[in-house]
Amino acid sequence: MHRRSLLGALAALPLLPTLPAHAASKVHVYKNPSCGCCTAWVDHLKAAGFAVDVTEIDDTAAVRKRLGMPDRLAGCHTGIVEGYALEGHVPAADVKRLLALKPQAVGLAVPGMPVGSPGMEYGDRKDPYKVILVDRKGRETVFASYPA
Repeated sequence: MHRRSLLGALAALPLLPTLPAHAASKVHVYKNPSCGCCTAWVDHLKAAGFAVDVTEIDDTAAVRKRLGMPDRLAGCHTGIVEGYALEGHVPAADVKRLLALKPQAVGLAVPGMPVGSPGMEYGDRKDPYKVILVDRKGRETVFASYPA
C-alpha cells in the first residue's frame, strides 16, 4: 500500500461512526395493492435513505405470524429489515435507532393507523401514538412516544 493511500484511509477512520447505520439496509414491505397510506409509508422510508422492495398481497396476517408479530399490534402493512419486523407506520428514525441498537427483538409496531404517523398525514392533525418494541419472548415495551 502506498503511504499516501494509507494516510488517507487512516484520516477517514474518525468518520466511520457518522455513517448511517442503515446504509446497506433494505426494507421488504408487504402491503395491499390498493392501500395509499402504505405507499406513502414506503415513500417515507425511501426519503430517509432506505432501499425498499414491495410485495403486494391482499392480507399481511400470514407474514406477521411468520415473523412472530402479535395480531393485536397489526397495522395495514408489514416490513422486514435485517430480520426485524416493522408493523404499521413506524417512523424511519425509529427503524434507524432499532438497527443501531440491535436488540434481541421481533421488531417494532405502530398498531392501527394513527393520524400523523408517517404515511398517515392529514393536514396539521396529529394523534398521539406509541412505537412498541416486541422482544423475542413476546413482551412489549414502549420504544418511542409521539404526542399529539
